[in-house]
Amino acid sequence: MLRVAVPNKGILSDSAVSMLKEAGYATRRDSAELHLVDQENQIEFFYLRPRDIATYVGSGSLDVGLTGLDLLHDSQSRAVEVADLGFGGSTFRFAAPEGSSFRELSDLAGKRLATAYPNLISDYLASHGVSVEIVKLDGAVESAVRLGVADAVADVVSTGNTLRKAGLAIFGPVILKSTARLIAAPGKTELASKLLRRLQGVIVAREYVIFDYDCPVDLIERASQVTPGIESPTISPLADKNWVAVRALVKAEQTNQVMDQLYELGARAILVSAIHAARI
Repeated sequence: MLRVAVPNKGILSDSAVSMLKEAGYATRRDSAELHLVDQENQIEFFYLRPRDIATYVGSGSLDVGLTGLDLLHDSQSRAVEVADLGFGGSTFRFAAPEGSSFRELSDLAGKRLATAYPNLISDYLASHGVSVEIVKLDGAVESAVRLGVADAVADVVSTGNTLRKAGLAIFGPVILKSTARLIAAPGKTELASKLLRRLQGVIVAREYVIFDYDCPVDLIERASQVTPGIESPTISPLADKNWVAVRALVKAEQTNQVMDQLYELGARAILVSAIHAARI
């Protein structure tokens, strides 16, 4: 039975559970539930702190896990990254008091830097030859400068509003762009193959729609350029030999643009359908 670690709380948890449910797996009904066995799919879920998942998987205690790339890097575990799951996006940046002398990465040399991701940040700075005093905090990193604990911070940034309210301004390069990843214990990546196929099917179902339309035979080459599909579009004959039926996957975000292009080209009976599940 495959043993899988799932975030039990935080921004990764809801999306991870939703994706697993769409992939056909049993999911917990109570947020206090920390263990669930899905007998039908021969899989066992352990709901753990997101920060601990890479450690459990890296040690081999669990086979597979869903966690953030940032947490994977910060854990320094031996867990192997299998796939990018595309949700839970975050960006790590440096920030310092507005109007301060911090402009470049080198300005951090010899300063105190507060962060909740000490290993990730230490490795990043070391790779750029910058030495700092790391101040490890579990949260509310943006308050560290105001409270005199640090000279600058390294933290997750979305809109930057939280940092601005704390009187901080972003500087220097992007440290890391993180999303949720499927990880596996060393030597166990093959065990994740079926789970990965299902999760990828969910990703495809979310990102794509099915286009069906009728197209004049003499325009099929141009229409295929508009809807190339994954490998190529499916083309079927119609009763009228001057027309064919076309089916192809199209990015959902491009739906209306592609419909306009096809209609202007001469295609008709253009229908768009949602995808419930897929295997690519």
